[in-house]
Amino acid sequence: MKYLWTEDTGAGLHFWKLVNQLFFDDALVVESKESNQGLLDALADIDMKEDDKYYIAFDYVVDNQDIRNKYRMLKSIADKAEGKIIILDMICFEYLILVFDKLVAWTGTGKIDKIKIREEVLAAVEDHRINLSKIDDEKTLQYIAGFKRYSTERVMKSLVGEFTQNEKWSVKGVHMGECWYKDCCVSEHPDNLRCGKPEVEDGSEKMRMLMQSEEAHKIILIIIG
Repeated sequence: MKYLWTEDTGAGLHFWKLVNQLFFDDALVVESKESNQGLLDALADIDMKEDDKYYIAFDYVVDNQDIRNKYRMLKSIADKAEGKIIILDMICFEYLILVFDKLVAWTGTGKIDKIKIREEVLAAVEDHRINLSKIDDEKTLQYIAGFKRYSTERVMKSLVGEFTQNEKWSVKGVHMGECWYKDCCVSEHPDNLRCGKPEVEDGSEKMRMLMQSEEAHKIILIIIG
């Protein structure tokens, strides 16, 4: 069996289930362990069969000492597992949200400068890290330099928040992404003149359109291979 274990609940868990459904024909058993510590506890009690593989979506943040310690423990466990435990790249699902170009249009964000920064950052990502030498735009460099301790994870989380923080369906909203997979409006303010409207109403088809964009497809296949 192939398993994908995540700390994510809510929108994050739904996200990984949709990745499994749309890209991997439900070949993975997707489970939430609810926290990074939960992931470690589950791996400590693992009863691994010969053909089992475990993909671990660990939400790593470079400037959090506790998370760094837990990651070292996770890496130690994976190193002893002879390739049966695969740590997915240390970019949480906010990065995948950021590549969804249609999401930016549908939310009708008026933050033109942040849209430009998003485009610059995505074009400069190599192996899920931002190659600063590829960025010439001064505002983008200033935005990245504004973080107390630079990390790709913090930049990605911040940019996603810039685009979605005021919507109930958003990453920070009370419904945590339900409109990615349910049949409902992309924005909680459908009459807002800036708010875009998706080409389809069906939640499943809407999510499929987002996840099968060229940018998203490339990133997801890199993450799980």
